Amino acid sequence: MSPLNQTPDHEDAPDPHGHGHPAPRKPAISRHDLLAAALKLVGPHRSLSTLSLREVTREAGIAPNSFYRQFRDMDELAVALIDLSGRSLREIIGEARQRATSERGVVRSSVEAFMEQLRADDKLLHVLLREGTVGSDAFKQAVDRELGYFEEELRIDLIRLAAADNARLHEPALVSKAITRLVFAVGATAMDTPPERDAELVEQLSQMVRMIITGSRAIAAK
Repeated sequence: MSPLNQTPDHEDAPDPHGHGHPAPRKPAISRHDLLAAALKLVGPHRSLSTLSLREVTREAGIAPNSFYRQFRDMDELAVALIDLSGRSLREIIGEARQRATSERGVVRSSVEAFMEQLRADDKLLHVLLREGTVGSDAFKQAVDRELGYFEEELRIDLIRLAAADNARLHEPALVSKAITRLVFAVGATAMDTPPERDAELVEQLSQMVRMIITGSRAIAAK
């Protein structure tokens, strides 16, 4: 379950349709509540930079002034949401990699986990994909930082898998960067494609990633 999908039972959620009486104001607010509210408002075609403080606080069911107890401004909230998105995705893909026992299995399971998150209801991956291309400079830097974490974790796994096969990688850091940027670029395009194409994209992306790894191993073997 997404870290933002759990809501304490004692808190009243705002009426999502605006019907009837206004939703009761929450007696207390947390960073979690505000991040969850912002996440509900963004999507494949809406950037965090387009959200207003008033929109987020209305979605969270609090007065606008209560926002400042948790965040200095909307930029700080957006960077926190990007960081949360990156951590969540790294955990999911890291678990998928650890379950696999071969290079081919690691590639396939990682790509499948990525695509599953692309279609997940929590939309955390959408935040990374969208803000990396249309967000402000601060948001792009936050996304780039998260991609750097992905690259380092992948670099370590690729070296481990190559050693298990008595092989070496040529420039493993560059290999992990190429794979990470490729996967995220394809993911950004896949947001606008129907889910029915996911199986085809997983197969194509898995093959492309394996080509990068095979090429690196071949160069190292020369």
